[in-house]
Amino acid sequence: MHLKNRVLVTGGSGFLGSFLCERLLDEGNEVMCVDNFFTGTRGNVAHLLSNPDFELLRHDVTFPLYVEVDEIYNLACPASPIHYQHDPVQTTKTSIHGAINMLGLAKRVKAKIFQASTSEVYGDPEIHPQPEDYLGRVNPIGERACYDEGKRCAETLFFDYYRQHGLRIKVCRIFNTYGPRMHPNDGRVVSNFIVQALKGKPITVYGDGSQTRSFCYVDDLVDGMIRLMGTPDEFTGPMNLGNPDEFTILELAENVLKLVGGSSQIVFKPLPGDDPRQRKPDITLARKTIGWEPTVRLADGLVRTVDYFSGLMSRGVI
Repeated sequence: MHLKNRVLVTGGSGFLGSFLCERLLDEGNEVMCVDNFFTGTRGNVAHLLSNPDFELLRHDVTFPLYVEVDEIYNLACPASPIHYQHDPVQTTKTSIHGAINMLGLAKRVKAKIFQASTSEVYGDPEIHPQPEDYLGRVNPIGERACYDEGKRCAETLFFDYYRQHGLRIKVCRIFNTYGPRMHPNDGRVVSNFIVQALKGKPITVYGDGSQTRSFCYVDDLVDGMIRLMGTPDEFTGPMNLGNPDEFTILELAENVLKLVGGSSQIVFKPLPGDDPRQRKPDITLARKTIGWEPTVRLADGLVRTVDYFSGLMSRGVI
């Protein structure tokens, strides 16, 4: 009889997944990290390899996996537009086949399973901020649809497995998250702006910079995920997790510039297709159900993130 919880994390060597693996190990679990290293890197979990409770497995979730586990966190999927638009068909497969394979595994071994969904399921919202019962305003044939619709279909599958097979599910909708270990070339605004500023290049703002985002520091987000997983079985979500403090993209650019210093100028470029004008979570449900709200201010989280990217730059990685 095993005493430790055996937890599978798909996408476990990615930005979010690596912090989740770390936290789960700290809490005394055995962790199996599964990744195909499309966007995740071994470097993100290299410091965990010496831990006897940690196992790293190279595997693509679009193929079935046969392991014995108690809990599954399904995070596998490229999450930045540059990466998920690189091979949109594979992105959709990862979300949908990956969900089917992980749900099938959870059903077989009677595991509790968590789906890392996304605020992108709301599309370009007409309601602000977005509560969980908002059904979204989405474009099923746009450039971002491989990610948005893949994640929406994954939610459908989770709730159908819950209704049809009584599976214990948790569905979380993640809003913009940032921090160390973000991919330097993932095209997301925080990493983009920091890398551009460190290199003294122009900081590219799309549109006029008035579009808003809410930025949640990775430690806060992981804390919310673990709290959601620990809720009673009858609570399934979906639950928004993100920071309700809203900033314009231009404000973010100015904050980064102030932190990094240097000679970078802000330049403006045309807005890409289907780029949401506003994005802000309503976290009433998270506050009420799991007593969660973010504690790390953007100014403090940016300092830690800039330090990480400065380290990469000093080692010649970027």
